[in-house]
Amino acid sequence: MSRKHNPPTGKTRVKNGKAAIANLAKYCKPYWGFIFVAMFFALVGAVLNIIGPEFIRGITDEIYDALLGGRDVDLNVIWNIATLLIIFYLAGAIFNLADGMLMTQATQRTTQRMRKEINHKINRLPLGYLDSHSYGDVLSRVTNDVDTIGQTLNNAVSSLVGALALLLGSIVMMFVTNWIMALTAIGASIIGFVIMALIMSKSQKYFVAQQKSLGSLNGHIEEAYSGQNTIKVYNDESKSRATFDKHNKELYTSGWKSQFLSGLMMPLMNFIGNFGYVAVCVVGAALVLNGTISLGVVSAFIIYVRLFTQPLSQLAQVGTNLQSTMAASERVFELLGEKELSDESEKHLPTPVVKGAVEFKNVRFGYDDNKDVIHDFSLSVKPGQKVAIVGPTGAGKTTLVNLLMRFYEVRSGEILVDGVSTQDLTREQVHQMFGMVLQDTWLFDGTIAENVAYSKEGVTREQIVEACVAAGVDHFIRTLPNGYDTVIDENTTISAGQKQLITIARAMVQNNPMLILDEATSSVDTRTEILIQEAMDKLTQNRTSFVIAHRLSTIKNADVIIVMQHGDIVECGTHEELVNKPNGVYQSLYNSQFQE
Repeated sequence: MSRKHNPPTGKTRVKNGKAAIANLAKYCKPYWGFIFVAMFFALVGAVLNIIGPEFIRGITDEIYDALLGGRDVDLNVIWNIATLLIIFYLAGAIFNLADGMLMTQATQRTTQRMRKEINHKINRLPLGYLDSHSYGDVLSRVTNDVDTIGQTLNNAVSSLVGALALLLGSIVMMFVTNWIMALTAIGASIIGFVIMALIMSKSQKYFVAQQKSLGSLNGHIEEAYSGQNTIKVYNDESKSRATFDKHNKELYTSGWKSQFLSGLMMPLMNFIGNFGYVAVCVVGAALVLNGTISLGVVSAFIIYVRLFTQPLSQLAQVGTNLQSTMAASERVFELLGEKELSDESEKHLPTPVVKGAVEFKNVRFGYDDNKDVIHDFSLSVKPGQKVAIVGPTGAGKTTLVNLLMRFYEVRSGEILVDGVSTQDLTREQVHQMFGMVLQDTWLFDGTIAENVAYSKEGVTREQIVEACVAAGVDHFIRTLPNGYDTVIDENTTISAGQKQLITIARAMVQNNPMLILDEATSSVDTRTEILIQEAMDKLTQNRTSFVIAHRLSTIKNADVIIVMQHGDIVECGTHEELVNKPNGVYQSLYNSQFQE
């Protein structure tokens, strides 16, 4: 599910874009030393390039004067000037190289830190954030948006300094050389500034839309590719393609508009530069014929025009990059600014030795502030009891478990473990109390042994094998080419039921004091279910366990069965008590599954 946003107005977006750049500048503060030194090197390199035309002017005047005077060209003078010119240009290249190396350091350290903080941020975000944002959109912020920021920092910052230095320096040198020629060159090029500013003001909104559309497209692709089987089973390919085409068209529309407008800048600057050459040559020729200036001044000004228009093109490119970066920075800092889970650093209660008494006291909760899913829920569970939670879809069964694990916080009331409120313990302490097997299996790229021993230190191979034997998956594992050392990746064929068995073995290895099974046998066949049930009976022995089940055959031996509807307990008792209750909800559910 994706959170819907209304399209922002242009004024708001520009304001947010400027704020995003300001946030990015603050974020780069630890690397300002690298950036400032790089900017200094870029400035020095630009100054050295600006001085070059004066040497070319000297060479041109020497050759021109020799030809007019009927004398030989003084090669020593030419050689001395050329040597100085080479030294200046070589020094400029070295400074530019150092500038690039420093900016690369600053950029890579910034993006490394940004990705690291986003990764930590994801771990500190409540599950409600991931429930309201598509995974593809979040991934796009971590990859595409951070890459965009990195490319801009690496290319645009030093380019901006160098371009401004070239622009201002060439203007100064042109006026020092000849004010008439300077006005001619500037007058021919000034129109480029105006047009560039107009284009940038119009194209920013399209860059923002482009980044947003890219996130939406990635979100759809992630969902569609991971759910290809479902799409094919329900013959939903046409609708999926239509959704893809919609997002792709939106990305195309915003993309071509933003790139078209920004792409106008380079040919426009080239035209302005060529127009400047023509103007300088025409005016310069007239001044040379009048004896006002020498031919060397014209040759110098031809280079100055290039130095003057080149930064205009660079500034146009920097402007394009900054527009993309404003949009990307806004999305990244929006994620980094999301509300996190409450700070628990002040909680210093030691992790209790868990006996397993659990009590829900007047618990109320809702995912939406205006709608409760759990209403004034109360339940007392004795140590070692096996509690089954049943009810129709949407009754609040999984929500109850999420509250118990503190994946979400209760709106009112409290949950106690051995008389201690879970709110007084850290989330990590609460999680250490429970082993958990979910309906949705998750296995990472690694060996089967590593998956079974996930996050548990000091687990021996014997313990892993013992857990897999108890879970009924040992025989399957040994049929694999490398047994327990078989690597699970996209090329490994493992059924949903076998994955579920591996996650059950993982819970056995964890050996936590309490256990939560959320539809743990939903993906296995009847024969395997019987084996798992026997293993679960051993696993839950002397442990407080909560079992969410739709297959009522798996919970007949539960000490307590609670039946939920619309967030409330409607029935409570043993299997025998509930199945014999006339017109009861449990009886109806049971008979619907086992009627002859």
